[in-house]
Amino acid sequence: MLPRRLTASDPGWTIDTDIVVIGSGIAGLVAALRARTAGRVLLVTKALLDDGSTRWAQGGIAAALAPGDSPEEHLEDTLTAGVGVCDPEAVRVLVTEGPQAVRGLIEIGTDFDRDRDGHIALTREGGHLKRRIAHAGGDATGAEISRALLAATKDAGIEVVEHALALDLLVEDGRAAGVTLHVMGEGQRDGVGAVRARAVVLATGGLGQVFEATTNPEVSTGDGLALALRAGAEVADVEFVQFHPTVMWLGPDAKGRQPLISEAVRGEGAFLVDGSGERFMTGRHPLADLAPRDVVAKEIMKRMRETGEPCVYLDGRNLGPRIWAQRFPTILASCERHGIDPVNEPIPVLPAAHYASGGVRTDLWGRTSVPGLYACGEAACTGVHGANRLASNSLLEGLVFAERIGQALPGDLGAGAPAPSGAAGAPAPALLDPAVRTEVQHIMTTDSGVLRNGPGLDRAATALAALADRTTDRPCTEAWEATNLHTVATLIVASAREREETRGSHWRSDFPDVSEDWRGHLVSTLTGETLTTTFRRGA
Repeated sequence: MLPRRLTASDPGWTIDTDIVVIGSGIAGLVAALRARTAGRVLLVTKALLDDGSTRWAQGGIAAALAPGDSPEEHLEDTLTAGVGVCDPEAVRVLVTEGPQAVRGLIEIGTDFDRDRDGHIALTREGGHLKRRIAHAGGDATGAEISRALLAATKDAGIEVVEHALALDLLVEDGRAAGVTLHVMGEGQRDGVGAVRARAVVLATGGLGQVFEATTNPEVSTGDGLALALRAGAEVADVEFVQFHPTVMWLGPDAKGRQPLISEAVRGEGAFLVDGSGERFMTGRHPLADLAPRDVVAKEIMKRMRETGEPCVYLDGRNLGPRIWAQRFPTILASCERHGIDPVNEPIPVLPAAHYASGGVRTDLWGRTSVPGLYACGEAACTGVHGANRLASNSLLEGLVFAERIGQALPGDLGAGAPAPSGAAGAPAPALLDPAVRTEVQHIMTTDSGVLRNGPGLDRAATALAALADRTTDRPCTEAWEATNLHTVATLIVASAREREETRGSHWRSDFPDVSEDWRGHLVSTLTGETLTTTFRRGA
């Protein structure tokens, strides 16, 4: 049983606008900037405006910018990484519109790294056959993109509400009519309130906090995905949670957000070894250490099982001190903070939860199955990523499809979308005890992590169902987040149980092969309080 609404007090304040955008990463900021052509825009963010996940992106943004590259080649690499379940039409949109979208970032002031001739410096990452990753500040690409977009947002005078957790969608006559929020602070607007709007754009980021160890920031608790599900929207492909293969191992008890070692380090020549120094990726895939992330993560886990060691190592000693200092200054500083000198010693690494390839199902213009509700970025499932996201396609997807939402909104809202006057009668609310959060994370890490099997997923489903009875009548941020994480975990486990094959980032040891019978999407909806998951064949 999953809740259709979160327990919360009645709204104590109201804002009226045309479009509310929830999230301040690349997808949210671009959507807010482009949506201004359709009316008044309010941008809501869970923490501070510059705390979106984009700022943590190290590697870069992928686009066919080099003379020797093409959108068609980028498309082929993306389809290969997605293992047969990408939407080819969505991928074509991404790769053909991507180069101009990146140039648009440059036009608003994004300062990408340049080579000696003044051209954008491009590198490779796993799964790419060409050097097409643009980066900034060496390994601070996300921070530079965020800086430029935040400056543009400020210049545009977009109204912003910070420290605001989105609770539930307001729905009127089957259409999105705004959102309820809880603002965590003091001032003119605090506590629970309502934003009434003609369109709602979800750009709430990922769900990595559903696992014990993740690269995601603490705010990534799947709020947008849970909100959309409660509102009746379709969600898809949630079983495909990508585990980044090279996350710094800080010991067996390390939990929460862990330091990421960008794939670009391997793109520049670093390689993986086990405890004896053997390069175990050689011969495992034609691209060896630059194989797609799902392949590398699986091979790391296999080698750890074979050797009994708690981690493997990323050996970047061949890069030399100059490359580390100039190309990877952020990673170098992170390693040094944890007592590791990557110039002279290998870095201990292992996979950790990184990216949700699935999300709220959308069309090519960001529209969800609920009229007036849009989604972009990691919260969305556009069909671009399929079973495994190609490295550095995430920033590009957020950019391209947020732009498309901005293009669609004027026509959509001009087609007769009514001004909202309130919400329809809401179903009975529910809320889980905050202590459920750590239990959900342990269940997911133990039985629905990198390696899955039927008995483990059955255990996870039973344990999660039992937690649904641990309710509280005391609304607070911790309880809302715990409830969202429980909903997201239930979604992931339900889809992982259904998909009886190994494909991309979904690895079933009891069904180790890819099956043509599962070439398609698992789409979930909430009917009453019951989760329904159906299989739709075809990419």
